[in-house]
Amino acid sequence: MKKSLFLIILVSLFFVSACNDGKTQTLEAFYKDAEIESVDKIIIQDGSTGASKTITQQGQIDEFLSLIKEIQFSPLKNQEKRDGWRYGITLLDGEKDFKFTVNKIGDTYYDTNPDIVPIVDHFYKQLESAE
Repeated sequence: MKKSLFLIILVSLFFVSACNDGKTQTLEAFYKDAEIESVDKIIIQDGSTGASKTITQQGQIDEFLSLIKEIQFSPLKNQEKRDGWRYGITLLDGEKDFKFTVNKIGDTYYDTNPDIVPIVDHFYKQLESAE
C-alpha cells in the first residue's frame, strides 16, 4: 500500500513538473541561453494592429534592452493555450534570432515582474512619434 501511494505521488509530481518546463529567470538569461550575445537589430510587432517597428540604431537598442533585460519571467501555473498577443519581439544577433511575446517564451506562458507590457508599450509609442 505504501509503495503504491509513493508511486502515485511520484508520478503526480512528474506530471506537474512536466506541464511547466519553464523556470523563473531574467529576460537577459533567456536570450543569452539562446546564444544572443550582441543584439544588432530589434523588431517589435504590435499584436493588435500587425504593425511593426525595426530598431537598428545601437543607442536605441541599448536603451530598450536596458529597460527589459532585468525583468523576471515566472512561469504561470495555467499553461492552457491562449489566443492573440499584445507585442511580439525579435532580438537579432547577425543571423541568430530570439523571438518572444510579452507573456510567452517558446511554449511557456509567463508572468513578468515588473510588468513588461507598459514598458514595451511606452517604448513602441516613442518610436512612432520619432518617425
